[in-house]
Formats: sequence, C-alpha cells, structure tokens
Amino acid sequence: MNTELFSPEENSNKYAVVILPIAVNKPYTYSIPSSILHQIKIGIRVEVSFGKNKLYAGVVKEIISEAPEYKTKPIISIIDDSPIITNQQLKLWQWISSYYCCTLGEVMNASLPSGLKLASETKILLGPTYNENLDAEYLTDDEYLIAEALTLQHELKIEDVKKILNKKTIYPVIKSMLDKKIIYLYEELIEKYKAKTISCVRFCEPYASDPKRIEEAFALCSRSMKQQEALLAFIQLSKKQDIVRRQEIYNTANVKASIVKALADKNIFEIYKREVSRLDGYSDDISDAHSLSDQQIKSLVDLKNQLQEKEVILLHGVTGSGKTRIYIELIKEAMARGEQILYLLPEIALTTQIVSRLQKIFGEDIVVYHSRMNNNERVELWKSANENKPIILGARSSLFLPFKNLGLIIVDEEHDPSFKQYEPAPRYNARDTAVFMSHLYKAKVILGTATPSLETYRNVLADKYGLVEMKERFGGLEMPKVIIADMSDAAQKREMHSLFTKTLIDELKGALERGEQAILFQNRRGYSPTVLCQTCGWKSECIHCDVSLTYHRFSEHVRCHYCGYRTELPKKCPACGEVHLNQKGFGTEKIADELKIFFPKIKIARMDWDTVKGKNTLENLINDFEERRIDVLVGTQMVTKGLDFDNVGLVGILSADHLIGFPDFRASERAYQLILQVSGRAGRKHKQGKVVIQTYSPKHPIIQDVIENNFRAYLKREMTERRDFKYAPFKRMIKITLKHKKRGTVQQAAEYFANELSLKFKEQVIGPAEPGISRVRSFYLQDIMMKLDKNAQILQEAKAKIFKTQTELQKTKGFSGVRIIVDVDPY
Repeated sequence: MNTELFSPEENSNKYAVVILPIAVNKPYTYSIPSSILHQIKIGIRVEVSFGKNKLYAGVVKEIISEAPEYKTKPIISIIDDSPIITNQQLKLWQWISSYYCCTLGEVMNASLPSGLKLASETKILLGPTYNENLDAEYLTDDEYLIAEALTLQHELKIEDVKKILNKKTIYPVIKSMLDKKIIYLYEELIEKYKAKTISCVRFCEPYASDPKRIEEAFALCSRSMKQQEALLAFIQLSKKQDIVRRQEIYNTANVKASIVKALADKNIFEIYKREVSRLDGYSDDISDAHSLSDQQIKSLVDLKNQLQEKEVILLHGVTGSGKTRIYIELIKEAMARGEQILYLLPEIALTTQIVSRLQKIFGEDIVVYHSRMNNNERVELWKSANENKPIILGARSSLFLPFKNLGLIIVDEEHDPSFKQYEPAPRYNARDTAVFMSHLYKAKVILGTATPSLETYRNVLADKYGLVEMKERFGGLEMPKVIIADMSDAAQKREMHSLFTKTLIDELKGALERGEQAILFQNRRGYSPTVLCQTCGWKSECIHCDVSLTYHRFSEHVRCHYCGYRTELPKKCPACGEVHLNQKGFGTEKIADELKIFFPKIKIARMDWDTVKGKNTLENLINDFEERRIDVLVGTQMVTKGLDFDNVGLVGILSADHLIGFPDFRASERAYQLILQVSGRAGRKHKQGKVVIQTYSPKHPIIQDVIENNFRAYLKREMTERRDFKYAPFKRMIKITLKHKKRGTVQQAAEYFANELSLKFKEQVIGPAEPGISRVRSFYLQDIMMKLDKNAQILQEAKAKIFKTQTELQKTKGFSGVRIIVDVDPY
C-alpha cells in the first residue's frame, strides 16, 4: 500500500473515474501517479481531495486514458490492497442510479457501511480495549501518535488527524488502525449490537446435583397439579437435551408463566438468560426441519420444474401454508451447489422468529445483515459475504453486499411497502432491484406472499413470472372464521362499549376464557390523533407541518409524527380559554387503556413505534407474547409482518374503514393486504381462529372479498380500475415533489416544471397540485405526477427531460433554493 505524496510531474497518462459518497451529478476523474499505477484496480477505494479542503474515500469506477476537459487532481493514496466492490455491484449501482434518477454517490452512500466511507468530518475514538503498555509495540509511529492524541482527547475528526501527522496521506493509517481495532468510528460506540437472549430453566440446588432429592421437589408442589405437570415436563425435556427453554415447558405441560414462576419462587427452578449470538455463530444443537406435507411436496416439485424455464417465481400461499418450509428445501439445494442465498425480509421485526427458526436448521451458515448493526459488525459481515458465506438474511440494504456466488434470492412478503426506500435517495424498491440483480448473478428469484402486489401478479399474467399456489394451511387447518361487527348497527342498538362492539368484547372474553391470546390491530399509534376545542374549533397543530398533533397520554405530550415536534398538552384552549378539550379518534395507546376497563386482570402490551424503538425491546416483547406472559397484544401494522404465534385464537381489527378510505390509489390493495395478513395471525397451529372486523361499511367490496377469501374477485376489480384510470401496473409512474419554505416560490417553480414536461409529454403530466399534507418540516410541497406508457425509450426520454428541467430550474433566479425529489415507481 503506497502512502507517499505525489507531485504533478509523477502523474502517468492514465486517469481514474472515482465515485464519491456525496450527491454530485457524475463521478470525478483524477490523475493516477506513475508510482501507484500498477496498484490501481476497479473497485478499490482511493483517498482523494474534493472541493477546497475535503478528503473522501472514493471507489474507482473505471480507468481511462483520455484526460477530462477540466484540470485533474492526483489520487492521494490507495486505501485497499484488493477491490472491495465487485463488477456486479458496480453494475447494480449504475442501474439503480439510472433507473431511480439519483446520483452514483447517493447509491454508494446507501450501499457501503460507514466504516468503508471515510471523510474529513468522520470522527474516531479510541477503542475501549486499547492498552498503551500492551498495544504500543504493534503500532507504527503514525498510529502511535494518533493513539496518544486520543488518550488526551475524547475524539478526533479525520481532518484533525491530518494536522497531527502533518501529512496529506492519512487514510491508509486510519484503515490499519480500524483493522487492528485500536480505533472505532464514532457511531460504533454509540449503538452496540447485543446478542439475542432466551429464557431457560434449570434445577436449583440440591436438585441439580442430587437427582434422588427430586421427590422433595414434588412434595413442595403437591397441592398444585399444574406445578407438578410443569416439573414433570422439565424432567422429561432435560433427559433429551442439555438446555431447556422456558417456552418448551409452557408448551409441553400446557401451563402459564405464573406456574413456572411459582416453582422458581420455591427454589426448585432457576430461570436464567442464555445468549444466542446471531453473528458469531449458533451454539445450540442443529435440528432437521419437519417433514413436508403433501401440498408442500407438490408445490416444491412444481416450483423446481418452473425454475427450469423462468427466472422469477411467485409462491402464492395462504397465511400458515408453510412457505418457509419450501424456502428451507430450496436453500439446502442451493447450498449443495455451492451457491449463496439472499433471504430478504421487509423489516427487522420479522427476523427475531425467522432467524431462530433457520438457525436451528442451518447453524453457523446463516448471518443477519440490517441497519441496526454497528458499523464494525457491518464491515465484518460485508467481508464474510465476499468470502462466500452461504446464507445472508436481511432487510433491503442487504442487496448491496458483495456476493461471491449468489444463486438464489428469496423475497419474503414481497408485497410489503417496507421494501420501498423513500428517504433519502436512492428511492429504490428492493423487490424490483432483486429481480434486476438476479440477471447480474444469473440467480433465481422466489417471491413469496399470501397477498401478492398487483405489479407482481401482472407479471404472472403476462407470463414473465411463474406461479405456484398453496391454497391450504399446513396440517389441514381451516382459514380463520371472519366475523363482521357492523359499528353503525351496534351504535343504533347501543351495543358500542367505548371503542369496542359487543361482538368483539364477547369474542375476546371467550378467547381469554379458553386460555387463548388475542391481537388487536389499529394502524395508528398514540392515544388520540386530534385534540380540539368544541367551543371555538381550535385544534392542536404542528408549527412545522400542516398536520394535527397526536396526543400521547403516557408522556402527556402532543407530538407530530412527521417532524418529531412535541409540546405539552394545553391545560385549556389557547384561543378561547375553554378548559375541557376533546380528543377525537383513537390509536393503539387508547385501545390498550380502554381495554383495561373491561378486562382489568389481563396482561396487555402494545407493539408500535413508541414501544419498540430499541431492538431488544421488540425482541423481548415478541418473546413475552410467545411465552404467554401477555394475553392481548395491541399493535399497528408491525403485527402483520409474518410473526407466527402458537396460541392466538382471536384477531380484532378495530377500524377497517380507516384503511379502505385512505386517499391513495393503492388504498384498496393495501387494505386487502393488511386485513388478510393480520387475520392470518389467528389459529395457526392447533385449531381454527376467529377474526372480528369492526366497520361502518360491511358491504364494501374489500370486506366482502376478505370474508369470502376471494382473491380472484379482488384481483379482477382492482386490475380493471387501474387500467381504466391509468395507474400502475399498467403505467410507469414518476412522482416529482418540489419543496421550498415559501409557498409562492414552490408554486411558481412547480408550474414552470410541469409546463416544461407538458411540452413533450402533454396529458401524461398531471399537476402540479398541493398534496394532502401540503407542508412538512417547514417546507411547502407541490407534486407533479407522470403516467407513462411502459416503454423503455419513453421512460429514458422522460428521465432526461426531468434532469434537464431540474438543471434549468435551479439556474433560474429565485428558484435555486427549490429542492426537487424524483421518485420512480412511487408506491
């Protein structure tokens, strides 16, 4: 690795096109000094200067002989000995940049872990395990100087390191110290990854060392049959395995958490936490997957046959049909061929159960990649992907890993909107990107879901994708029984109990009496979305956004869910002084609060953004529900994300009308998917579950399709409406949003932009128009929508015109401060 300074005289006649991790319109070209020409390779990182004094770690995109029109700066140093970016990754970056109308720098910024994106402003800290006496002998002089400076100062910017060493070339030194774990980037010590823990049970003394005294333990719990059954279950389990999970006792003896706790209180059991690391290997015994059902065998054979001809297959299986078991067989076969597997999930909330299940089968061959890992771990996993780690499970960002031999991509819950990245750029869809990526690696793609997106099903109907259907639940279980609770009728009969119909209360009471658990779904967090004064009409509104503030009772604050602004709940109306302020509408917090009035003795928990901000908080909540320490789980759409609970007998949807009536062309599709997905949480293991849907519109077509489980009728109606009104999947849509702090300025800019586009694309341009929420974070918004024919040339011409208009607008006096966001496939 060369760390010398280079003068212009030493430059060769070769130039490197370098991608920088910033939003510049195109990569910059740098001259290659003769002394490092033999070391320069496509895909390695180099240290370069950009602007007046900024240093960046950029990635070499290509090496050229022709000098650019501008005067080039020389590359300062080479950071890597070998490429960290593969040719396939560079092609993927270029496709994302081109298709989603963003810069290569924005794609690079999204792709690389922070540990690989060094810049002048990057902060470094001394590692917590650094010992000056022990580690000093392994450091070079430059490294020792930096370590010494960090013992005196808490943190340093890379710009400060440059001054300390009095050298221009410092990135190779930083990389070396990161590799030796002498220093860490600032973010790495802020958010540490914690290993997963599971609750386990073992005997206390003297029973642990003297089995003959177990009779004494039975004597201590002779008055409780349930305690004796739990004790017997533990003994049976401990003969077969070294580690006994608390959940296994619940399942084997069919007892609740209070029974095991009582045995712990009597000093018979000890309940302890055992770490199960997700990154450093799986230490429990590996088990085989259960046998395939007849339906699964047939589906697997059909899927393999279709993969001979098709690159992408839609696996359309009802909730609980056993799609994951099919994935396991496909993963085993891909591993046997020496291929890597990427298993994509929409959100990290899903991984808790899926990882546990897959680790039991694949052990250390599977690792998890997601944005909540610290930078050091992300860099290590990046390297392991490049070293052919067999199975990588992750959210959308795992698409950017440097796969060595990718052969299979599984996109689970392919319909989920979380696969779409909205902010910041690149605004890509992970499902669609995975399909393009499969061409680069010559890999196969499986799209799995119970509720396919219309885009995917359109490709099935056009014979681009194959289709395998699984119409029955595993084990022959019936689909949940859907009960409609007509809220209008209940109100007339005075059978509304606060937020709940009599039907829902009765069904919930019955489920709890049978020892079952329940999930209540409302896709809105907080206590109440609106606080208003009935006297003068005042309502609490955000000072930065055109939205009402949501009341959160726990903190006694009203909060904006768009910008984060919060303030205390007023004691009286700020306008007229009225002391009685009304709260309109309801969210998950209010549901949990009201439910306690009707069921004061049960354990109620919430699963929404307010309660699961920490990764371990979410994991603990899921574990508690799995282990039956929670009776009713109240949640937002997080509870629809494929979670699999044994004992859920009832699902209640508090307000289906809020889903159906949302002002968006995809409202019906989203409502159908959410209602079916949350309904699928009921009755997955032992018997048929029930779903109660509260609605004022029981005759709505979506509600009727859910009741009848009629996917074909839903599909036909939605496809017809989309075709008639020229929406996706029949048109290619591009949304252009303009933002500025002055309403007049953004309106004029939007008019100019739309007029320029209309000159070429005429009626295919709709707008400009103010969106439903016209101001967010103090910026006024204007939207322009383009509905284009599905033609590659037309799409390319549209993007070129958008880019040209954007450039011209920002050169126009008065409009330079207008921000323009281009979103291709904005759904």
